[in-house]
Amino acid sequence: MTTPTYDVLIIGAGLSGLSVARFLRDKRPEINLLLLEKNNHPGGAIQSHSEEGYLAEWGAHGFLDNCLESRVLVHLAGLTREMEKAPLKKFVRYICLNGALQTIPQSPARIIQAPLIPLSAKLRVLADLWKKPMPGQPTVADWVKYRFGGALLPFADAVFTGTYAGDINRLSIDGVMAGVRAIEHDSGSVIRGLWKKARTKDRTKKEKGLPAMTSFHAGMGRLAQGLASNLEANREIMYRTSAQTIKRMDQGWLVVTGQNSFSCRHLVLALPVNQSMTLLGGLDRVKTPPLERVAEARIATVALGFTDAANIPFGFGYLAPESEERFALGALFSSHMFPGRAPVGHQLLEVLVGGRRHPERLELSDEELITRVYQDMTSLMELPEPPSFARVLRPKSGIPQLEEGYPALLAWRRELHAGMPSLHICGFGWAGIGINDMTKEAWKSAKRILTKELEQEEKEVKGVYF
Repeated sequence: MTTPTYDVLIIGAGLSGLSVARFLRDKRPEINLLLLEKNNHPGGAIQSHSEEGYLAEWGAHGFLDNCLESRVLVHLAGLTREMEKAPLKKFVRYICLNGALQTIPQSPARIIQAPLIPLSAKLRVLADLWKKPMPGQPTVADWVKYRFGGALLPFADAVFTGTYAGDINRLSIDGVMAGVRAIEHDSGSVIRGLWKKARTKDRTKKEKGLPAMTSFHAGMGRLAQGLASNLEANREIMYRTSAQTIKRMDQGWLVVTGQNSFSCRHLVLALPVNQSMTLLGGLDRVKTPPLERVAEARIATVALGFTDAANIPFGFGYLAPESEERFALGALFSSHMFPGRAPVGHQLLEVLVGGRRHPERLELSDEELITRVYQDMTSLMELPEPPSFARVLRPKSGIPQLEEGYPALLAWRRELHAGMPSLHICGFGWAGIGINDMTKEAWKSAKRILTKELEQEEKEVKGVYF
C-alpha cells in the first residue's frame, strides 16, 4: 500500500493546528497539507455548550482583540460579522476579599487610590524601584513578595487563578511572565522599566486604551467550526485518527497511526504539551527533556441559570484568592458580558471549581458540586432558590502549569527546532495557554515552514487583566 505524501502534516486539529493550516493556506494556496485529529470534531478544548437557551463554554470564554494574529484568523474563518465584544473599560471586575466582592480598578492610578490595601502596603510597592533583580527562578509568590510586598499576594493569586487555575507557590514567574522578568533584569525595576516602555512608545501608534474581550454569537466553538469548514470541504482533516509514532526520514517524516502511515516534508505537532512530549519521546538521538511531563490543573464549570430576580453584580465576574477559603475559584457573569448567553428574562453564571490546589473537589458528584457552588454564590450575591438551570461541564483536558523547569523545557524545544528545521512544535501549553498565545505560536510555526528560517523568539510583556 502506497504511503500518502504531503508537504505539511499537522497532528492535532485544535485551535493551534487549525491556525497553522489556515495561515499556510492563506499564503500558499497550492500547499499540500493534512491534519490528523483523534476526536470526531475540531477545536480541541474550545467547545461551546448550548442547552435550554443557555450558552456556556467548555474552555476559553474569549480572547482580547489586541492580537493581530487572532484578528487575522477571525477574518480567514469568515467570522468578522459574528464577533461580539465586551470592552474591558466598560465592565467591572471583582476580587473576593474578606468575604465580599470588591471592585478592581482598571488603571494603575486608580488602583493606588483605591482602599484595597493600607497606605503602608502601597508605599512598600515603591520599594521595587530600589530592589535588585531577584536571582534564580522564583515562584510567582516569592517574586511578588520580594518586589512589591506580601499585601499584593492575594491580587497576584487572583490573577493566576483566573489564568491558569494555578498555585502561585508553584508557578514560575519566568514561565508565566517572562517579559516582566526581562524588564526587571534590564531596568533593575519593574516600575521603572514599564514607565520607560510607556515613555518611549511611538506616539503615532498609541494604543486605544484597554482591549475588548471577544467571542462570537454562537460561542467560542464557532471559531473552531469556521476555521475547519474550508479544510473539511477539501478533505484536509482526518478525524478519529491518532498518531502513534513519528520517525525522521531522509526527506522528512513518517507518521504512523493505528491503520495507516503518512509521510511529509514538514511535521507540525499542534498538541497540548504533554501529548507532544509523548510523541517526541519516541524519537532516536533526541536529548531527554528537562521535565517528564508538565503538571496540569483540571477544572469543572458549573453553569447556573437564574431569572432576572437574581442580583448578579454588573461586570465580567470575580476571582477568589486561596486565602479567602472559598469553594469556587471564581465566576464569570456571562450574560452581562455577551448577549444571548441566557434566555430572555434570565441570567447565567459560570462558576469555576477545582484547579491546581483543589483537584479533590472534582471527585464530587454533579449534584454535590451544584449544591456547594450555589451555597458559595449566595454568600456573595442575592440569588433566587433554586436555579432555573444547572449543568456541570467537566473538560477531559487540564490546564498546563508553567512551574519549575518550564523555562528549561522551552529551551529544549528551541534546540529541537534548531536541530530539526522540518519539525514544528506548538499547541496548548507551549509559550502560554491563552487564545492569543496559541495563535501567535501557530503563526511562528507557519512562518518557519514558509521561510525555512528560525524566527528569534521575542519575549513580550503580557497585560494583566482581572
